[in-house]
Amino acid sequence: MKFLSRFYIDGFILSIVAVAVLASIFPASGSGETVLSWATKIAIGFLFLLYGARLHPREALEGLKHWRLHSVVFASTFVLFPLIGLALRVLVPSVLTDELYTGVLYLCLVPSTVQSSIAFTSIARGNVAGAIVSASASNLIGVFITPMLVILLMNTTGEAHVDASSIVDIVVQLLIPFIVGQLIRPWVKDFLKRYAEPTKLVDRGSILLVVYSAFSAGMIEHAWSGLSVWRVVALVAVCCGILAIVIGATAFAGRALGFSLPDRIVIIFCGSKKSLATGLPMASVLFAGQPVGLIVLPLMVFHQIQLIVCAALAQHFARRTELEGAPAQPG
Repeated sequence: MKFLSRFYIDGFILSIVAVAVLASIFPASGSGETVLSWATKIAIGFLFLLYGARLHPREALEGLKHWRLHSVVFASTFVLFPLIGLALRVLVPSVLTDELYTGVLYLCLVPSTVQSSIAFTSIARGNVAGAIVSASASNLIGVFITPMLVILLMNTTGEAHVDASSIVDIVVQLLIPFIVGQLIRPWVKDFLKRYAEPTKLVDRGSILLVVYSAFSAGMIEHAWSGLSVWRVVALVAVCCGILAIVIGATAFAGRALGFSLPDRIVIIFCGSKKSLATGLPMASVLFAGQPVGLIVLPLMVFHQIQLIVCAALAQHFARRTELEGAPAQPG
């Protein structure tokens, strides 16, 4: 893993790729597919219960005193990104297939990451406390906003169809477990802190199960038959372009609005990221009955690109703050 970290390759991404390959070779079918479907639904519900139990709502409320900073981050995550996603519709069908474009638009609708946003802000010597509030609040709000954006933007543009049964699934598999997690947090938070590593394995195991289910269904439905190398290269280029636009826009906004350098670092890192951990399980609920494996591919590609680019940016800001003599912000 140390070798991989030198090149900013996420080991979890490699696990996802390995599971996707496994599902492509040994897809579940028949009764196995039924069992896998139910196991995935249970895993997603448990995953969002854990998300709810971990996120501290008081931190988000207390952070509202720095509302200007968080407003810019939220605007980037839930306004700028979706607008870019809608504008990219012009790339269909010459550059992106309909399914890949649906995935690109979806990645533009998911909330920001928590762990990597905070970690890169810390490396860059930014406002770590501000990053914790912004990233946590983005995930907290994103559980509710992302499904609404999918229903609003994808139904009206014809990229996906979310019907009444899908809305019920959203409530049952995502919202109710998340709210229950918030309600039981006072009783389980110490347990989750004490056993952080084992629960992280449960997190990642649940996500890997979602990936196996999505790619297995894709193989059964022959969803990958029309995906060429050229389309994959084009997708990588599109994801790089999206990230470049957002990083440029957040850097400009932070400077134009008069934020300090530590706060500008928060805006760049929290406002330019998208959460794979939240986006993958959400997609399996939101796009039930559709080629989920293809739809989540852009999010998987974007996730790895953002890690590489933001790791380099964090080192750049760290050197800059050292030269300028700016103190590291307390976490």
